[in-house]
Amino acid sequence: MSELHVPRRKPLRAHVGVISMGHHTYWAQFPGLLDEMRRKTAVLVGKLEGNGVTVSDFGLLDRAEAAYAAIPNLKAADLDLLFVDKVTYATSATFGPLLHHVHIPMVLVALQPLAALDYARASTRMQLCNDDICSVPEFCGVAMRMGARIPPLVLGTLEGDAAADAELAEWCAVARVLHDLRRARIGHMGHVLENMYDMHTDPVALTRTFGLHAVQCEPDEILAHYPRPDADAVRAMRQRILDFFDTPDPGSDPITEKLSDAHLEVASRAAVALERFVDERALDGLAYYYEAMPGSPMRELMTNLIVGNSLLTAAGFPMCGEYDIKNCVAMLIMDRLGIGGSFAEFHPVDFENDTVLVGHDGPHHLNIADRKPVLRSLKVYHGKPGTGAGVEFSIRTGPITMLSIGVKADGSFKFVLAEGESECGPIPPTGNTNTHGRFKPDVRTFLKRWVAEGPTHHFALGIGHHARAIERVAGMLGVESVVVSPEQ
Repeated sequence: MSELHVPRRKPLRAHVGVISMGHHTYWAQFPGLLDEMRRKTAVLVGKLEGNGVTVSDFGLLDRAEAAYAAIPNLKAADLDLLFVDKVTYATSATFGPLLHHVHIPMVLVALQPLAALDYARASTRMQLCNDDICSVPEFCGVAMRMGARIPPLVLGTLEGDAAADAELAEWCAVARVLHDLRRARIGHMGHVLENMYDMHTDPVALTRTFGLHAVQCEPDEILAHYPRPDADAVRAMRQRILDFFDTPDPGSDPITEKLSDAHLEVASRAAVALERFVDERALDGLAYYYEAMPGSPMRELMTNLIVGNSLLTAAGFPMCGEYDIKNCVAMLIMDRLGIGGSFAEFHPVDFENDTVLVGHDGPHHLNIADRKPVLRSLKVYHGKPGTGAGVEFSIRTGPITMLSIGVKADGSFKFVLAEGESECGPIPPTGNTNTHGRFKPDVRTFLKRWVAEGPTHHFALGIGHHARAIERVAGMLGVESVVVSPEQ
């Protein structure tokens, strides 16, 4: 699929800070120890920079006065994540002020140089060089006492520790998610598809929880670019679609046909109009649903965004039908973690194969398809008005992760997560995306456990097993999360 990869609209970014902590009394007692501590932090900074984030080093804090003095610079830096490097023992008086004044998600780091002390040659100095864990319990106890979130911990050795390096890489990916969430402009257009109570979302709650802004948009803003299209742009989009998608003969479903020239033309015009609207409004995602009057240009346009939606989603711009802005957030989280994020729901269960079909009628993250995606002409969009092109493919086989964002009775959000496997298998030729998902311990038990957690009926579907990374995103946002696991 590499030749079909859709390039990202915007590069992934994050700005992380590093601040190290020690104890000022040691420096006079052990000459040169302070320089050794700074060298340890330099190694950490290099590791973080190797994960594609911008890093600012705020130096070493060794007493309360230094902590208070650092606060203005930390607050002014507009960081997405702060790594607190425990290079040796440090008093919690250096940490308490940061907890109170600096409202930045924090990760504690305790990476000692030696895997074990050289006990035959051990000295107090050697111990202090490897005392990274010593005050971590003190810091965490003070966080709890101050009513602050207890920061997660990366624990290991400074060099040659693949597990610790993988954790740092994952935290850098989390930082990229946090960077984009708190700056995102997610378009909200139209209205809820009639009677879907789980689609209603409070825009203020989105800003309160994620930092993003829900931009209220009108369908007319897309329509303004549709009736008199740029012929060259439409021609280029048409060729782009034909190069990217396969257009096979219809299969068993009588509502499908081979992609017609008329549907291709409408899809191309709609995709051009959609991209121009997105650029005009400087959006980072869009959740919409709008039916318009039968026979109107608006009905033709708004029911034919599926192809353009999928191209945008693959480019890192999540598109959500049925007005589900919560799922747009879930798709954005997965995309920024580099694992895809297709718009999905559960389709029929295959009790013979012990799998369940997961998919939707669009939009989808084309970069995680298992093969060249298909376009079919649909005589009807089941359950919705209109006709036009539909996108069909399966998700890449192998590990998968699902994220549904539900809303609790108090209005707060809840992340419902699960990991499973995408398997090869026949999918219905319906012009919709579908994948056979296998979940432990068995499909009946899994689905009962999933629905018991109160998810919305939509979820984002990504490749790989990444529930832990998404749990970490939730933790940094103060959002409840639960993983539906085989051991429940």
